[in-house]
Amino acid sequence: MVRLARSEVFDPHEVVIAHLYNRTCRRCFLMGNDQVSGKNFDHRKIWIEKYLQQFAEFFSVDLLAFAILDNHIHLILRSRPDLVATWSDREVARRWLMLCPHRRKSDGSPLPPSEPELKSIAGCPIKCQEIRERLSSFSWWMRLLCQRVAMRANREEQESGRFFQDRYRATRLTDEASLLACAAYVDLNLIRAAMAETLEQSEHTSVQKRIKAMKSESPSEDKPDAFLAPLSIDEQLDPVGPCASDSGKRCSDKGFLPISLVDYLKLLDWTARQVAPGKRGVTPSAAPPILVRLGLEQATWCELVKDFGKLFCSIAGRPESVDSMRCHRTHRRYHLRRRARELLTLPD
Repeated sequence: MVRLARSEVFDPHEVVIAHLYNRTCRRCFLMGNDQVSGKNFDHRKIWIEKYLQQFAEFFSVDLLAFAILDNHIHLILRSRPDLVATWSDREVARRWLMLCPHRRKSDGSPLPPSEPELKSIAGCPIKCQEIRERLSSFSWWMRLLCQRVAMRANREEQESGRFFQDRYRATRLTDEASLLACAAYVDLNLIRAAMAETLEQSEHTSVQKRIKAMKSESPSEDKPDAFLAPLSIDEQLDPVGPCASDSGKRCSDKGFLPISLVDYLKLLDWTARQVAPGKRGVTPSAAPPILVRLGLEQATWCELVKDFGKLFCSIAGRPESVDSMRCHRTHRRYHLRRRARELLTLPD
């Protein structure tokens, strides 16, 4: 089946959560050990992490989870057009000019924009509205990320051409079950790829950042996960609305899963043991309570996490959630693959 255009799946004026995935060209290991050249490019993962931190600070997009592997990256993002709508024209201009600066310091970091540079955007309503939409766009996030990594890698190797594939993959996540399964799929990627045995050994992942932050005694704004959106959300007690971040290190302070970080880590650890049995300890006799609350059986959960990328294409969620939605422009029904529909259909 032909993949839907992103404009059919994502409304730029709606808060949307999506899993984004991109792979290097020709499946080469351009961010790890390259067997062809014999070189190691692990330092490029550090580049990407720094770009993610910068983007999380200035875009109106929440970074929920990420994993950087030797030849591909996974991101879970939440667009925040509701938050960017609260920014003044001057703030919109400042943030954009910190992402795409006209002037840089000697170390390559952006210089604060000058007054004429700010007025060149803030003083033009049409241009300012265009920039405002860019700041909450997944496409512009991925465009700038892929472009900067490619340019830097090409300079390093004195090469030219593409670094990432032409088109990144984006899957819309429509409910808590699909979001939880996708978050686990992303955070367990290194374990499933046999690049790590435990969560704390999973380098360049959001789960490792959250574990380090739990152990850190630093102030919250200086913790390793300060640029990530908080994991837990209490839909009854937490404030509603944009919830702009107080630290300035991330877009907002709004969480995304109705469980605690400790419960999430327990769930990941249990799932890792199921996907790769025999690597660490004995499989627990009972699933964590969160699976029962979401109506997911143990076998269903393990298959969702193991095959998430194969089960879902443009959109992910329970059948009743997906069937109630329509394409943004043509109002067609979304297609959900048969196996995904079977796994996520609630029993009578």
